[in-house]
Amino acid sequence: MTFRHATANAINAPKYSALALACVAGLATMGWAMPSNAAAAAAGPATASNSSVEFDRSMLAGGGANAADLARFEHGVTVLPGSYSLDVYVNGAWKARTDVRFAAPSDDANAEPCVTTDLMNRMGLAPAKSATAAAAQLAAGTGCVQLADLIPGATFTYDQSDLRLDASIPQAYSGQMPRGYVSPASWDAGVPAFLLNYNLNSYHTSNSGQSQTSTYLGLNAGFNLGPWHLREQSTATWTSGGAGTPSQHHWQNINTYVQRDLPKLHSTLTIGDSYTDGAVFDSLSLRGVQLGTDDSMLPQSLQGYAPVIRGVADSNAKVTVSQNGVQIYQTTVAPGPFVIDDMYPTGYGGDLIVTVTEADGHTHTFSMPYASVAQLLRPGITRFDIAAGQLRNTYALTNKPGVIEGTIQHGFNNLLTGYAGVQGSTGYAAALVGGAFNTRFGALALDVTQAHASIPGYGTHNGQSFRITYSKIIPETKTSITVAAYRYSTSGFLSLGNAEYARDYAQRGIDTLQYQLANIPMVDGVPVLSLLTPAQRAALAGTTYNPDNLLTPTGLLQQRDRFTLTTNQQLGERYGNLYANVSVNDYWNQHGRDTQFQFGYSNHIKRLSYNVTLSRGRTGLGGYDNQVFLNASLPLGRSAHAPNLSVNVSHGDTTGTQEQAMLSGTAGQWNQFTYGATASHGDGAIGDTVSANAGYSSPYAVFNASAGTGSGYSQQSVNVSGAVVAFRGGVLFGQPTGDTVAIVHAPDAGGTRIANAPNAQVNSSGYGLVPYLTPYQLNTIQLDPQDFSLGVQLDATSAQVAPYQGAVVMANFKSQAGSPLIVKIRMPDGKPAPFGAEVLDARGNTVGIVGQAGQALLGVHATSGTLTLQQDQGTNICRFNYQVAAHDRKAATSLQPIPVSCATP
Repeated sequence: MTFRHATANAINAPKYSALALACVAGLATMGWAMPSNAAAAAAGPATASNSSVEFDRSMLAGGGANAADLARFEHGVTVLPGSYSLDVYVNGAWKARTDVRFAAPSDDANAEPCVTTDLMNRMGLAPAKSATAAAAQLAAGTGCVQLADLIPGATFTYDQSDLRLDASIPQAYSGQMPRGYVSPASWDAGVPAFLLNYNLNSYHTSNSGQSQTSTYLGLNAGFNLGPWHLREQSTATWTSGGAGTPSQHHWQNINTYVQRDLPKLHSTLTIGDSYTDGAVFDSLSLRGVQLGTDDSMLPQSLQGYAPVIRGVADSNAKVTVSQNGVQIYQTTVAPGPFVIDDMYPTGYGGDLIVTVTEADGHTHTFSMPYASVAQLLRPGITRFDIAAGQLRNTYALTNKPGVIEGTIQHGFNNLLTGYAGVQGSTGYAAALVGGAFNTRFGALALDVTQAHASIPGYGTHNGQSFRITYSKIIPETKTSITVAAYRYSTSGFLSLGNAEYARDYAQRGIDTLQYQLANIPMVDGVPVLSLLTPAQRAALAGTTYNPDNLLTPTGLLQQRDRFTLTTNQQLGERYGNLYANVSVNDYWNQHGRDTQFQFGYSNHIKRLSYNVTLSRGRTGLGGYDNQVFLNASLPLGRSAHAPNLSVNVSHGDTTGTQEQAMLSGTAGQWNQFTYGATASHGDGAIGDTVSANAGYSSPYAVFNASAGTGSGYSQQSVNVSGAVVAFRGGVLFGQPTGDTVAIVHAPDAGGTRIANAPNAQVNSSGYGLVPYLTPYQLNTIQLDPQDFSLGVQLDATSAQVAPYQGAVVMANFKSQAGSPLIVKIRMPDGKPAPFGAEVLDARGNTVGIVGQAGQALLGVHATSGTLTLQQDQGTNICRFNYQVAAHDRKAATSLQPIPVSCATP
């Protein structure tokens, strides 16, 4: 077993390293990281446990005659028995932060970590079959079981400077855990807390003498209690009155639900408002109960689709995997068959080239097809979703029918993923079956849905819907067909949503399956222009004129087929990139074809980047709007805060031509300030406009403001967004946090910056917010050591947490306010204190070690007190008093040696 030991709890290691070396002449630095028993202390240079070294005392001043007993240093670093809170790693991968007990096999030996059943579970390990005696002792929980006794060849390495314990496990016993695996035993459910994310926006306009103010408040609130999470999303709007119209205000509850994780099922239970996952059927919004697989509970190396690679090695071989000429994976395998099943997903495809390099240098290579569509799963992975409740659609449905849905997907092998599902509702039933395939010619998914719908007054409708989805990357031409999908539905097919809309329309007396915009005659999907009045045109078209709602449809738009394409074509490093998004829809009950698209080209000339976009979309009146858009962007300088100039020119059928110039940038050490200015010119009523905006990301909220003026109008707005978290330790204000949050607790470290979040810091009470954590995965939270004052002592500057989805977890940093001192100690006879003697506080904790010339670097926690000089492992020599000015404690920036006289006790 190898130990590595250095300063574990230094006041400020970066500032103190050179000074500490001067104080102890390269022998040792202060050791402040203590095991839980107060009397334990550890100090010394980094060296191997039980290694024998000899210090040449003649190298010390005075020939080492005035030196303490150095025998304990000559036997390696002293790690005393006790319980240490450590980060535990297995083969370089973090597994848990937990308390580990250390026990010493003898009085003159380092203490060694003891393995428990809980520690083995957290590391994801099991005893070897041959280790029966050690396994029995482990199960009984007696004695100090060593890792090497449980797993042959396994070793521990202890780094006390980082409070880190590394386990090195032979591959044969490592359990082949996938990359990024974090044991569910290490997932943190967090603490009880109330969360609130808010977004407040107020917008004021003045136009032709009339002014109006509209204010919006968006709220995402939640309460956590153990594994249960309550969430509510709501909005409030206020609009001022004017010109004889009253002011208005409106409150809307968007959704409310209770949720908890079920780790053993890798799923989440939701009660209330939720959405089905949309992997098999189209996603639905419902109010009820849902139990579904949560892929984020898997290690990131198992999320998404990637094939399992199998091969055979003749020796201890290196295996590399490349895709499109880029190496994406490398590992070392033992002789014999090997399996690689933890490849990270790499987009939508590109064949994998696997190269096995043997120990003697010869290689053999094979390829593995890799293309992906959304339906593909890794071999052995199963996903499911079960939902039952009431269909939600606040705006369209007057009735809320009951709905049930169940889906399942399973990856059988690298080639095939199968999936199926059933849906049911009032007057509706559907079943789907399909498969997804990974082939050398691309990824392909095929499925068919059989549906039955009963509509009051319209009889029954039976039909099928066929869908094919394709994805492929062609490395030779650098063409990426991200998604190409085609769906064909027979005239009798209705999806669940459409069927319930049709039933709702029929019950309200609307002509259910005869879709027309009520007031605008259409030819091939384009409104007919005419001198006739809207009522006359509606009469000629055979529809009903409705002056209260000029766009009321008279029925359901029933789809026949749909084609979508998303593709990307790289033209080389010098010639830019082409991309296209196309959507084409045909309907059974509407003439003409609905075609919408977006084509684009992007490139750069040195630092000038530009892109051109051609697009076609629908207008609110049902016609087409064709647009051309050109953008060019250039940074005005090479510094980190150089502003950026952007120019836009656009032309549209309905908007005419517009030109726009924008200047934007950031400022501040952490880019906490943003600013921008825009000038534009447009045809007709748009005219000339000028506007400016500014923002500030403070530790407690994000503030933005804007103002603008144009032809006959002016505008001003202000926006504030942030988060509030209330927990047992108090109430915290911060920037928007998302749903999964960490609370940093670093007592006496107020003002320290949190490196994980822009401009976030620890407040005066020692707490800070870390937003947007990744659930079930390892998140490293760091404090910036540059912000530490000399009077702040920390065990470590980083902590790691693996939270549940929606949890509020604590990231605790052991810290305290102290006083750094350099003292020059004189013995009662006037000679310097012995080299290597320890300085202890009143509780027996080591606060420093004497270097040459009697100098010692000390860390004390009280402003005054008495310290004891000790040598020969327990023999007290003398005592001396110290006094620190109160104003020097937390804000100390420099140190001067203080002479002290040590008196015999």
